[in-house]
Amino acid sequence: MPQTANHIASQLRQLIYYNLDCNLLRNALFLAGRLSACESKLPEAAYLQALCHFRLGQFKAAYDSCKIPGSKGTHLGCSYIFAQTCLALEKYLEGIHALERSKGLWGVRNNWNKHTDTRRQHLPDAAAVYCLLGKLSQAHKDTTQAIYCYAEALKLNPFMWDAFLGLCDLGVNVRLPNIFKMTPEMMNGLAAGSSEETPLGVLEDSPSSNTSFSQQTATSQPNASNDPFSISTNRLNGDSRINASKSALFEKLNGSRSTVTPIGGGGGHGFEGTDTPISAGGGITAEVVYDRDNSLRTSEQMAAAEPPLAPMRKPRTLYGLGMDFGIDAPPRMKTSSWRSKSKSQTQSEEADHPDIKISAATNTGIGDRKRTVSGHVSQAAPNMAALQLSASSNDPTAPQRRSARLFNQIRPQSTKFSSSSSAVATRDGRELKKAKATGTKGRSTNGSTVGRVVSGNRKHGDPMDIDRKEVRPTNTSGVLTSQPKPAANEKVKEFEGLQWLLDLFMKLGSGYFALSHYRCQEAIQIFNSITPSQRETPCILASIGRALYEEHSYAEAAKYFARVKAMAPSRVEDMEVYSTTLWHLKSEVELAYLAHEISDIDRLSPQAWCAIGNSFSLSRDRDQAVKCFKRATQLDPKFTYAFALQGHEHLENDEHDKAIAAFRSSLATESRYYGAWYGLGKVFEHQGKYDVAEQHYRTAARINPTNPVLLSHVGGVLEKMKNPKAALLQYNKACELAPKQFLARSRKAKVLLALQEPNLALAELKILKDIAPDDPGVHFSLGRVYKLLRQKANAIKHFTTALNLDPKASQAIKEAMEQMEEGDDDEGQMVQ
Repeated sequence: MPQTANHIASQLRQLIYYNLDCNLLRNALFLAGRLSACESKLPEAAYLQALCHFRLGQFKAAYDSCKIPGSKGTHLGCSYIFAQTCLALEKYLEGIHALERSKGLWGVRNNWNKHTDTRRQHLPDAAAVYCLLGKLSQAHKDTTQAIYCYAEALKLNPFMWDAFLGLCDLGVNVRLPNIFKMTPEMMNGLAAGSSEETPLGVLEDSPSSNTSFSQQTATSQPNASNDPFSISTNRLNGDSRINASKSALFEKLNGSRSTVTPIGGGGGHGFEGTDTPISAGGGITAEVVYDRDNSLRTSEQMAAAEPPLAPMRKPRTLYGLGMDFGIDAPPRMKTSSWRSKSKSQTQSEEADHPDIKISAATNTGIGDRKRTVSGHVSQAAPNMAALQLSASSNDPTAPQRRSARLFNQIRPQSTKFSSSSSAVATRDGRELKKAKATGTKGRSTNGSTVGRVVSGNRKHGDPMDIDRKEVRPTNTSGVLTSQPKPAANEKVKEFEGLQWLLDLFMKLGSGYFALSHYRCQEAIQIFNSITPSQRETPCILASIGRALYEEHSYAEAAKYFARVKAMAPSRVEDMEVYSTTLWHLKSEVELAYLAHEISDIDRLSPQAWCAIGNSFSLSRDRDQAVKCFKRATQLDPKFTYAFALQGHEHLENDEHDKAIAAFRSSLATESRYYGAWYGLGKVFEHQGKYDVAEQHYRTAARINPTNPVLLSHVGGVLEKMKNPKAALLQYNKACELAPKQFLARSRKAKVLLALQEPNLALAELKILKDIAPDDPGVHFSLGRVYKLLRQKANAIKHFTTALNLDPKASQAIKEAMEQMEEGDDDEGQMVQ
C-alpha cells in the first residue's frame, strides 16, 4: 500500500521535527531510524538521521549516515550536514567538494525573514553555506577562498556574525558601512512578509491595495457593531451583494472582478468572514459605491473619508441605521415589479456614459452642506422615508413603532426612491447605473453614504438624537483623510527595528574589528558608546577587558573581568585571559580561587586548565604549570593560547627546543597570534641569534603595531647588534604609544647615555621617577647622570635613596660613590 507508506513516512517526519524542536534528540534519532527503515532510498531520511547524530555530537556517525547523498550533492541537507561533519573531523577538502557539487541547490536560495514562531526553513540558504565554506577553506589554509566565501555570506546576510569574525581573524581590512546595511534581499523579505502576514492592512502610500472596504473597516473599527452611528450590514435585509464579475465596464477599469456596494445601505460585504477576491491577472479588487453627487468612489476612498470612531454605547441600534432595540429585522421588500424597468433604464444610461473612471476624491462643495451643533460640515442625512417604509411594510397590521413616530416628524420623502434603492440591492449581475433620486425640495434624497453618517440639521431637541449627545462630524470637503492603519505602523516599526539592529551590529563590528587589529583605545571608545543595556553584557564587558589587557592596564582589565564573572558565574570563555591578568598583578590568592571555580564549573574546558597552570606558574612550580598547559592542548588541539603559555614556561626553564616547538604549534593553529612570534623572538634572543630574533619581533610588531613592549624588544636586539641609533628610534615609537611604559623609557635613557646625551637621559629618568618612585634602579641611574653633570649633592642623594631601597646592591652603589671624586663613569653599568 504505497499511499499508506507515504502517510506513515509523513507522520514520522513530523514527529522527528517535533522532537528536534523540543530538543529531544535521542527520541528524534530513534524515530529517524524508523523513517530510514521505511524510506531507505530517499536522501531525506539519511539527512534527518545524520542531523540527529550531529546534534548529539556523534560526528563520525553523522558522516557515515549522509556520506553517499552528501558527497554527491544530490540533497542540500545531506551535503550541508556532511560538510559540517567534515569540518569537525578535519576532512576539509571533502566538505568543500560536497558543497560545491550541490551549489545548484543553494546558489539562489534565500531564507531571510522566513523564520517565525509558526514556521521555519530547515534547509540552509546561500549565506549559511558560504559561511560554512569559509570555515572549511580557512581550516584548509586557503585564505583567499575563505575571504571570498565570508564576503559573499555577509553580502547576503549582514547578520552572519561568524563570517565577520572570520574576516577579522584573518586580518582583512573591511569597510563596515558596506557590510552592515540594508540589502535587497532584506527589502524583498520585508515586502513579502507584509503581503503574507498582514492581509488586513497595507501601507498608506500603496495604490495597489489588496484590501477590501469591509476588511479596512474591520481593521480600523473593531467595535463597529457596537457603534450607534454605523450601519451594520449583517443586520440589513438579507444578502444584497451584487456580483459584477461579468461587467465589461469594471474589467476595463480594474482588469479584475469587482464587487459593487449598492446605494442606500442595501448590502455589501459583511464585516466578518469575507475575503477580497483577486483576479488571475493580478488586478486589484475594489468595491465601488456611488457618491453624493452620483460620482463613483472606490471602497478605499470611502474608508479614507470615514470619520473617527464614535464612543462605545449599548447595542440598541435601529434597523437600517445601526440602532437595534432588540427587535429582529423585517424581511426584505419585494421589488420584482421595478426590476425590469430599472434594467432597461440602466442599459440606456450606460450607453450615454461609456467612460466612467474611479476618481481619487469627490469634488463636492461645502456651501450646500448641513452643519452639526459644533459647526462642522456633515454628510447628507440618510433617507428616512425609505427606512421607514422598509420597516413598516413587513406587517401592515402591526402597531406603529416609536421610531416610526419619531421619523414622521421629519418631512417625508417620495417612495419612488425607496423602491429604486431596494431594487439596486438585488443579486443580479447587471451593469452599474446612476441612481436618479426624487425627493422634496431642499433635502437630499441620495442615500449613498456609507458608515457612520449623521444628519447635518439635527438640533439638541431633535427626536433623532436619542442619547442627547453631540454627533461627531464627517469630512466631505473634497480632501480625503485616512486613518492610521495598524499594519502600516507594524511595517514601519519592523523597518525601524531592523535598522536599529544594523546600527547595533555596526558598532559591535567596529569595536571587534578595532580589537582584532589591536587598536585598543578605539575599541574601548566604541564599546562604551553602545547603549547601556547592550554594553552591560558579559560579551561586551569581556571585550573591553581584553582591550585593557592588551594595553597592559591589568588593574582595570581585572575589574571588568570581575564584573563578567559576577554577571555570568558559569562563564568560562575569556577566563584564561583573566587568569593571565591576575598573574601579571601577582594576585596569587585571587588566581587560585579563580582556577578552583572554573574547574568546578567545567573541568574539561581548556580555560580551566590554563587558569590552573597560571596559578602554578605564579607559585614558581614550572613543571606542574607545563603539565596543566599540555592538558589544555589535549582537550582542544586548536587552543592557541595554551600553546603560547606552555612555550613561555619552557623558556623560563631554559628548555629552548621545547619552547620553540610549543610556539610553532601555536602559530600552526593561528598564524596571526603575535604572542607566539614574540615568544620565538625571545628564544632566539636568549640563544644569541639576534638577527633571527629581530625578524620575529618585527613580525609580531607588524601584527600588533600598538604594543610598546614589542617595539622595546626590537630596540633591545638592535642595541645588542651595536646599532644604538636604530634602537633609539624604536624606543621613541614605544614611548609615543605608551608615555608611561617603564621598559621603553629606561632603555631609551640607557641609549641616550651611550650616545653622550646626559641632559636628555636626565629628562627621561625624571619621568621614570614619577612613574616608579620606589624603584632603586631609577635612583641609581639618576645618581650616575648627576655625577656626569658634576652635581655632587644630587648624585649623593639618589645613591643614598637607591641604597636604602635595595640594600643587596650596596656594593655597586658604594663603588659608584667612591668613584665620584675621580670622575670615572662607566655608562655600561646601568641598573634596569
